[in-house]
This record gives sequence, C-alpha cells and structure tokens, in this order.
Amino acid sequence: MALKIGDKAPDFKVNNQDGQPITLAALKGKKVVLYFYPKDATPGCTAEACNLRDNYKSLLKAGYEVLGISTDDEKSHKKFIAKEKLPFSLLADVDKAVHEQYGTWIEKSMYGRKYMGTARVTFVINEKGVIEEIIEKVDTKNHTSQILKEDGSPTVAAKKIAKKVAPKKGSKERLKKVMSI
Repeated sequence: MALKIGDKAPDFKVNNQDGQPITLAALKGKKVVLYFYPKDATPGCTAEACNLRDNYKSLLKAGYEVLGISTDDEKSHKKFIAKEKLPFSLLADVDKAVHEQYGTWIEKSMYGRKYMGTARVTFVINEKGVIEEIIEKVDTKNHTSQILKEDGSPTVAAKKIAKKVAPKKGSKERLKKVMSI
C-alpha cells in the first residue's frame, strides 16, 4: 500500500551520520522534512542537499526539522556533510527498511537496464506525525521552494528567480506576482 497525504507517517529507527539512533516518534511535536535521495556526493543529490542547506534558516523559521535519508552508510554521510557543510542530519538506511516502509525502494531503468534504487521523494510531516505533502517531482536546485511554497516568506531561491524575471519598472509588483506563484 502506497503512502498518501493524510496517512500517519511510519515510525522508524535508523542511525544518523554520527551513529546516533533517530526515530520519527522522538520528533513528535515538530514538523519534519524527510527527503529520500539516491546517493551521497552525486550531482543531483548534492544540488538538492545544498539547496536545503542554503535555505536552512528559512526552513527552521517555518518550524521544520530536515532529515535526509539514503542507503549510504554513516561514514559516507559524514564525509558528504563535511564536504558540503550540511547543517542537518543524514540517515543511513543501509538495510533499506525505511525505504520499504515509505515505498521509495523501487525498480528503475537506465539505458534499458533495470535495477533497484531510491526514488527521490520528499515527505513533509506535521507535528502530529501525519503526512501533509508528498513531493515526487523534486526540483533538486529549487527544492526548498517546493516545501515552503505556502509559507509567507519567500525562499532564497524564489527571490533569485524573481530578480531574474522582474523588469526594472514596476519590479515590486512583478516581484509580488512571481512570489505568489
């Protein structure tokens, strides 16, 4: 059975990069961004992690705890965090148990070859542990704007996009229009 908006998010117990066990139950009362990604230090995964890093203060201000999860081990996560200066924890789901619970361990295909791998999916979980949003088409370079799209304060990425498209005359009105998208 696939998870859907309104479902209770499955609890889990998995180690972070420092070998500390993390459970969803321990985060009850906090909003959680749980993002599944395929592999540390690959181009798309780095873009996604860095976008969340660059907008981390906005996510915290909106009340979110950010957790990345992949099948990489703790050592790989620690190296990735150090290299990219990530301010949030990465979870090591080496046995794929959490992936199975969330339906993110899927059959993929590349150049006609089929294999099993991680679906890039983000679950936004509310304070009560209920899934509020499932982002299946992740924009790795602008992921925060997908998470905070209903938040009143624009993200860094949204501001950059608005500045690029806003004409010099009437730019305040154009900026407001772009920010409401």
